[in-house]
Amino acid sequence: METSEKKKLAHLKRKKRVRKKIRGIEDRPRLSVFRSARHIYLQIIVDTSGRTLLQVSSLSPELKGLPAGKKADMAKKVGTLLGQKAIAQGIKKVVFDRNGFLYHGRVKAVSEAAREAGLEF
Repeated sequence: METSEKKKLAHLKRKKRVRKKIRGIEDRPRLSVFRSARHIYLQIIVDTSGRTLLQVSSLSPELKGLPAGKKADMAKKVGTLLGQKAIAQGIKKVVFDRNGFLYHGRVKAVSEAAREAGLEF
């Protein structure tokens, strides 16, 4: 088995393990994080109805004019924007779903920025 295959398998195992325990409900939707090599994507999802209430990414129009900088800095900006939009929609509490990604780097930066913006995990 190649190294990349092992990494993918480990990621999927972590994702399944985390998702067994986490469910988004109306009172407390799920904040899902996906990171690719270049960008980061966040969604607030209600699993009981299958609806996405809000989504923000590093490709969002609100963040277009900003200088690129480091990926972790962009993740902070995305987390802050999500927090502000969620509070504006009346969403204060969420369940954090790191989606199988390890809690460091960009994933940690997003969660801390969203907390600072007013979301409760």
